[in-house]
Amino acid sequence: MSEFTEIGSQQQSEQNIAAGPSHQVNAARIPHGKACPRDLADLAAGAEVRQQGIGEDGREFRTDQVAIWLSELELGLEFTDVVQAHAEFFQAIKRKDALKKLLKADDTAGQIRLKMLAVCTGSESRMDAVVENLLQELADGRDEKIKLVGRCSLDGFLWEQMTRCYGYKSDEPGIRDFAIELFKSCYAMGTDGQVKLTGDAMVFLKRWKDSRQFEGGFETLSAECAEVLGIEQDLAKRDFRELIELDYFRLIDQKIISDLVRAVAARTASSGDVAIWVRQRRQGHWYREYRHLYEAVDYAAQFTHALGEAKLAMDSLAEGVQRYSRFWYRLDQLYRKFTYHVRMSGQASLMGSLTEQVENLYSTSYLLKLGDCFQTYVETAPKWEASPVRKQKEFFEYWVRPFLRKDTKVCVIISDAMRYEIGDELLSLIRQEDRYSAELEPALSMLPSYTQLGMAALLPNEKLAIADNETGTVLVDGQSSQGTANRTKILRTALDGRGEAITAEDFMQLDRDFSRELLKRNDVLYIYHNRIDHTGDKMHSEGQAFEAAEQTLEDIVRIVKKLTAANASNILVTADHGFIYQHRPLEDSDFASVEATGDTVLYRDRRFVLGTGLKGSSSLHKLTPDKLDLSGEIEVQVPKSINRLRLKGAGSRFVHGGASLQEVVIPVLKINKKRQSDVAAVEVEILRGDSSVITSGQLAVTVYQAGPVTDKIQPRVLRAGIYTEAGELISDSHDLTFDLSSDNPRERELQVRFVLTRTADEANGQEVILRLEEKFAGTSHYKEYKSLRYLMRRSFTSDFDF
Repeated sequence: MSEFTEIGSQQQSEQNIAAGPSHQVNAARIPHGKACPRDLADLAAGAEVRQQGIGEDGREFRTDQVAIWLSELELGLEFTDVVQAHAEFFQAIKRKDALKKLLKADDTAGQIRLKMLAVCTGSESRMDAVVENLLQELADGRDEKIKLVGRCSLDGFLWEQMTRCYGYKSDEPGIRDFAIELFKSCYAMGTDGQVKLTGDAMVFLKRWKDSRQFEGGFETLSAECAEVLGIEQDLAKRDFRELIELDYFRLIDQKIISDLVRAVAARTASSGDVAIWVRQRRQGHWYREYRHLYEAVDYAAQFTHALGEAKLAMDSLAEGVQRYSRFWYRLDQLYRKFTYHVRMSGQASLMGSLTEQVENLYSTSYLLKLGDCFQTYVETAPKWEASPVRKQKEFFEYWVRPFLRKDTKVCVIISDAMRYEIGDELLSLIRQEDRYSAELEPALSMLPSYTQLGMAALLPNEKLAIADNETGTVLVDGQSSQGTANRTKILRTALDGRGEAITAEDFMQLDRDFSRELLKRNDVLYIYHNRIDHTGDKMHSEGQAFEAAEQTLEDIVRIVKKLTAANASNILVTADHGFIYQHRPLEDSDFASVEATGDTVLYRDRRFVLGTGLKGSSSLHKLTPDKLDLSGEIEVQVPKSINRLRLKGAGSRFVHGGASLQEVVIPVLKINKKRQSDVAAVEVEILRGDSSVITSGQLAVTVYQAGPVTDKIQPRVLRAGIYTEAGELISDSHDLTFDLSSDNPRERELQVRFVLTRTADEANGQEVILRLEEKFAGTSHYKEYKSLRYLMRRSFTSDFDF
């Protein structure tokens, strides 16, 4: 896709034990139940037999030495052949001691050899663990463990077990050859290639790639094997849809993403299908690496679909505000999320064509079209109001005062430039928190929609006036509202000293006692947060406005939690104004054709002008103070629709101050913390098919999410597998996330295919259990959530020696 340790490995010498009566084996060390023939002592004494062997380093070992090792390991004489065949293993004390700790009284020869392999490879005494460690060594470019296996003459046993467990056969067996065959066969199982290994190999590969300990080795070998097997060339011939469930190679994700980008740009894939495909890929190994690309494609598909459904028409200014707060804001939200994920992916070239399409649609078919339509009613409205939507100037009386009438404290968080669509996302995040309820309403900001005026309007006020100077400062009943000190004065005047203003940075630095004392001494606390505007208003950082929006959401959730920890139970969150943002550079046509002029131009920004005697023009709309519910003589001009004024040294992509819906519709969130839990995980059911009998090596099951996920009905993550009555896993294991929000029951069904291992043969004729398990929060332990029983009736069996 061009678009895009071994335990005890150190040998230690042992003294050759001379034959003779003084070195007889202590038979008392042989455990009860083990054979303890008289021959063993005689063998140790070496009276009759003096067979000699030569170790790899030239040292001699004798049959009497084998007897000593058997005694030390508390093994019977029947294991003489095992010990003698692998004498090199026992010549290192550490290896011998490590093996002794693993041995059990009823071990067979095969089990002992497996444990010897475990010691050589530094793994647990399971075949899959041995193979994982050998593959990790291969990925690390080392070979000490596999060489030790050979020196200890365990290589024949290793490859015999590889054949038994995974079906691996080769004239020249090797761990690299096995790795290539493993990837080749598992890829073939999911496509139409030739499969040489067994289903157990697929189960092993799934467990290996999902292992936190070994995933690095998996990724290294996956890349190497992809090149050897020509996976890129094979993928080029395939439809991405047949690859959705495969995740053995990073190239598969690259192929799917590349094709999805083209399909969404060409509109040959529906938004619903894209959402399903992306959801399926979330379960894949490489999703974390490509998450931003998948999310960007998903949001692009949603945006294109939503724009096609939108009817951008209105009959009045008020209707425009209401429709925006109910429907159209979602287009701004989807555009923001798409742009954010494209930026975070770092794949501008790959996403180039889709990005250009989304930018064109957003700017021309949505932002400009809606701006032009709304501008018509801005110009004809007698007053700047949109009843029944409340005006920002009424914020304190309408939203804050009711708490005071009930002798209830309230905290207000004001986030600079947090436009309505960001407030909507915040609403969802707050509701997802346990015991938190939240409601969202729109309000109409002051005009011009800039910080000083918006902040002033949110304070208790009777009259607002823009100062007759070049600062743009706003007076609240004659008092400057610039800065937290002046805002505290205004609050204290209105609240008999029981109000205060503080910045979010200062508040978050308070410890619990100080924050509680702050709330205790005030009936109203205003907290001022400034990240979006601070970032977007600077030319060098305006391109990071959407990253700032994401961070703002996290910031405010933390502030809300800190407030509730300080005993606040009623919180309001709002903004001084919104903003327009277009990610791509603007063209000349995006700027007003004339500059503002008048008797006095006091203050000039990219989206508004303040002054007196301002002269009208075809590209600027003039508003008088009385129309804007302002005192004083200062007049306002704003560019029509979404046009900007040119301003030296200032950015032009992130702007506010004008009369577009994105700038003037602001959120007001009302948050309350309850005493009782109100969050639950969505219910999940296993749907039994036509039969409750398993007759083959695979089982397909439908798992059903009982209802849609909402803010309060949250996703559920489960682990699924097939187990014996004794609790042994006999299939591959699936981690399933149930987070579907569709109202259509059919779209909440999840198809899961289980591959049975060879150990499933041992349960033939018995009941087995399909089990859904849920992790105990904050632990690695699981509890059973739901289960369903099946009868295992397979027509074949397998034979194991251990």
